[in-house]
Amino acid sequence: MVWMMILLLFVLFLCGVPITFSLGVASLVGLLLMDVPLLVIAQRLWTAVDTFTLVAVPLFILAGDLMSRGGISRRLVDFAQALVGHFTSGLAMVAVVACMFFAAVSGSAVADAAAIGGMLIPTMIAQRYHPTFTASLVAAAGTIGPIIPPSIPMVLYGSMTSTSIAMLFAGGFIPGVLMGVSLMAYSFHIGKQRGYKGREQRATLTEIVRGFLNAFLAMLMPGIIIGGIISGIFTPTESGVVAVIYALILSLFVYRELDWRELPRIFYETGLLTGKILFILGTASIFSWILTVQGVPQQVAATVTSLRLGWVGTLLVINLILLVVGTFIDTISALLIFTPILLPLATSVGVDPIHFGIIISVNLTIGMITPPVGVVLFVTSAIAKLTIREMMRDLTPMIFLLIGVLAVITFWSDLVMFVPNLLK
Repeated sequence: MVWMMILLLFVLFLCGVPITFSLGVASLVGLLLMDVPLLVIAQRLWTAVDTFTLVAVPLFILAGDLMSRGGISRRLVDFAQALVGHFTSGLAMVAVVACMFFAAVSGSAVADAAAIGGMLIPTMIAQRYHPTFTASLVAAAGTIGPIIPPSIPMVLYGSMTSTSIAMLFAGGFIPGVLMGVSLMAYSFHIGKQRGYKGREQRATLTEIVRGFLNAFLAMLMPGIIIGGIISGIFTPTESGVVAVIYALILSLFVYRELDWRELPRIFYETGLLTGKILFILGTASIFSWILTVQGVPQQVAATVTSLRLGWVGTLLVINLILLVVGTFIDTISALLIFTPILLPLATSVGVDPIHFGIIISVNLTIGMITPPVGVVLFVTSAIAKLTIREMMRDLTPMIFLLIGVLAVITFWSDLVMFVPNLLK
């Protein structure tokens, strides 16, 4: 019966039915087959969102949106230009570094790619960078957004699994930096091949200091958030409030690039996106409850364990499943559906829940740049006026590069757990 429900879910996916409604219909069919009172639907919908921690989700969305429209991205790009603009593929390097900086502000891959791509993609194309390389690079660098804290997927994962969000945030630092450094190295390699030069003169110390001072207040936000959580001054949820207040002060009173009249629209868009996320969370909760009641996570764990693959083989299977899933299910939905199934399997071979949270976040974020449901690709392709098909030649090596980073953080747990272990 459960497998029939799962099959129905994937059939609905393939038919183009929205994720939320696919989950809802499949769950309804499952409940009817189980002869369970439909009151469970209302109960699970409420229970899924009745968590104080989830208040952080709309707050981080709002803070990122405020800072992206308040002049933050331009200052981060200017500072990145001063740091790395003189290298081969200088503007490409700037794009990656700027995405890393903005990741520490937004927590979203789409916001990262839109904010930085909107500024740099036209400039890079004007400087004779190939449009497909430019759009692909910004899309790939945008995936760093949910890895370097703050991170919306990590908040959701921590809320679902009762894992410390502060430790998850700490665990995202090194993987996020590793993703960025890998893309910078690849950009340098391509620049040597294609003759992409950087700025003629290295930035002076004065220019670097000026760029740093202009961007300092923006870059201070993640330090305030992480420092406040770790020191116990405020909780992860309260840190979202701090982030919003800080973003409002910077955007309205310090940089003065955000108009008061824009706020209602920003609040509306935040509410709309939050509603979508919570609706998905609710329907995914019903689906996960049915799977748990029917013992599916235990069955999956027992089946894989019986194959005696060991922790290496088990993690390899988990990653393959998630990479495939990420190609046609968005990150939030896949996270909510597959965490309850795969986390018991991972912990059965000794994987720390914090480590697994980083693995699943990086894995599903890569899915945001893999067709057909690569939402970040839609952003950068629209800015560059390209089709996704045209981008694939330059995008494919970057996807494999990020998969290589995924392999490193999967099988080298000490790398991921280094910062969290320092804070314990």
